Amino acid sequence: MKNTIFTGAGIAIVTPFNDDGSINYDRLGEMIDHQIENHTDAIIICGTTGEASTMTDEEHLECIKFAVKRTAGRIPVIAGTGSNDTKYAVELSKEAEAAGADALLLVTPYYNKTTQKGLILHFSAIADAVSIPIILYNIPGRTGMNMDIATVKELSKHKNIAAVKEASGNISYTAKLIAECGDSIDIYSGNDDMIVPVMSLGGKGVISVLSHILPKETHDMVQLCLDNDFAKATEMQIKYLDLINALFIEVNPIPVKEALNMTGWNVGPCRLPLCEMSDEHKSVLRAALAKHGLIK
Repeated sequence: MKNTIFTGAGIAIVTPFNDDGSINYDRLGEMIDHQIENHTDAIIICGTTGEASTMTDEEHLECIKFAVKRTAGRIPVIAGTGSNDTKYAVELSKEAEAAGADALLLVTPYYNKTTQKGLILHFSAIADAVSIPIILYNIPGRTGMNMDIATVKELSKHKNIAAVKEASGNISYTAKLIAECGDSIDIYSGNDDMIVPVMSLGGKGVISVLSHILPKETHDMVQLCLDNDFAKATEMQIKYLDLINALFIEVNPIPVKEALNMTGWNVGPCRLPLCEMSDEHKSVLRAALAKHGLIK
């Protein structure tokens, strides 16, 4: 059995931008401190929610270095270094390790995609190049690629491949994955609306967007599952379901950035091609935030 990277609620943290489009590191630092103070268990930097796909290489590495320095060993920092170019992912992963990241998050190749054999070769090449643990990221809705259970089982044999962020939205797939792989690989929910279902099957936690708005509550929901109090955890899952849905009413991270701006965090806009939310969806989001006492 491999060492678990973290248990609990990790945040897939947004990247705040200034008015001129540059990265607002002061605000990013404040957000990291706020998350740690409210018991978030890991920082995932430069993932989908962090808009890594629109960053330059210099920005990407600077964000990782900044998160490592600001977190200062208090909780793990997991760096998103996935790519549809294996060579590039290898180099970026090595640089993230050198920058002090505790683990890596690697999305399946997108657009050019690959076969299941190609997935094994791709992830194995990256895992061979580093010495820190890796979380595979399965999100077929964004990439057009789904990892077969047999593929994950094969990859779990690699000493550096420790976990899967499972965001297919298919609880049957998750159950079969855990049944087949057992203790050879950890599973994290990649969907906030499936925290309790995934945890009930043996998941280790969540990589969350909801944590931006409710960090302590998200941590507590997962902790209740870890403490085997699924009745209370289920109450929380249902209680916050409307807010979770509102945070995904448009393409992530458009709604969560809007929610952070509405609640006073002033994280700026998304970078194009992600654009401002529609007025109709803003109203839905504002109502959900108000219902839970997060804005007036």
